[in-house]
Amino acid sequence: MDGQWFRRFGDPEPDALKLICFPHAGGAASAYQPLSRRLRPHVEVLAVQYPGRQDRRLETPVTDIGELAAVIAGKLTDGETAAPFAFFGHSMGALVAYETARLLEERGDRAPGRLFLSARGAPGPRPGPHDVLPDDEAILAAVRRLGGTGVALFDDPELVAMVLPALRADYAALAAYSWTPREPLHTPVTVLCGDADPVVSVEEAAGWRAFTRAESEVRVFPGGHFYGDQRLDDVAEVVLRGVRSVSAARAGNGACHDRTPVSDVRG
Repeated sequence: MDGQWFRRFGDPEPDALKLICFPHAGGAASAYQPLSRRLRPHVEVLAVQYPGRQDRRLETPVTDIGELAAVIAGKLTDGETAAPFAFFGHSMGALVAYETARLLEERGDRAPGRLFLSARGAPGPRPGPHDVLPDDEAILAAVRRLGGTGVALFDDPELVAMVLPALRADYAALAAYSWTPREPLHTPVTVLCGDADPVVSVEEAAGWRAFTRAESEVRVFPGGHFYGDQRLDDVAEVVLRGVRSVSAARAGNGACHDRTPVSDVRG
C-alpha cells in the first residue's frame, strides 16, 4: 500500500474486504475513521489522502478531478485490489471515485465490485451551480451552509488559513469538471443521500443510476449533506451489506454485474 496516498485505520481481519474511501472537498482521510471503526474487523477501510491537507499540507493540491483520479488509479496495486474491494466517495469524493472506477474499467484493470456514491448529484456537461464560487468568502459560506460536525472550526482564523488552500483547489477542480457522455459502467452502484441536503436533491443523486449497466439502489437518510454524522450505524450497515455482496458476486464468477431492478429505499 502506498502510505503517502492511502491511510489504514486499525488492524482488520486477514481476509477483510477492502473499502477505498474518497474524501469530500477540503476533507482528509481522517474523515473516514468513524466509519472504519464501525466496519472493523470485517471491512478494511483505506482512505485516500489527497495532497495539500493534514500531513500532506505542504504539497501542492490537485485542481483537476480527472488528474486526481488518474493518479489514484495508478497508485492502486495488487495489495489493494487482489481481494474483493469497493469504492466509497462522499460529495466531491463521489466524482473522484466514479472517475477512478471508470479509468480502471476502461484500462481493463480490476475495477471495484461496487461504487458507493454519497451526497453528490450525477454529473452533467456543466459544473453544478453550487460548485462555481467566486472567492474565499463564497467558499467559506458554502462550507458553513453544508454543516457537519466540524463546521465550528471555520470560526478559527488560524484553522481557516490552514484549510483554505485545499478548499480553493477542490472547488477549482469542481468548477472545472464537466462530464461528457461515456458508456455506463459495469459496476453496481449504491447512492446515498440526505433528505434535507441543501445542495443535492434526492432526484439529482438518483441520476447516478443511469451511469451503470449493473444494479443500482438509492438510500435516503434523514439529514443534510453530512447525514452520516447522525446516521453512521445505518450507513455502515448499508456499506457492509453492499461490500459483502461484492465478495459473494466474485465467488459466483462476476454475478454482481448482472442488471437487476433498482430499489429506492428510505433508510
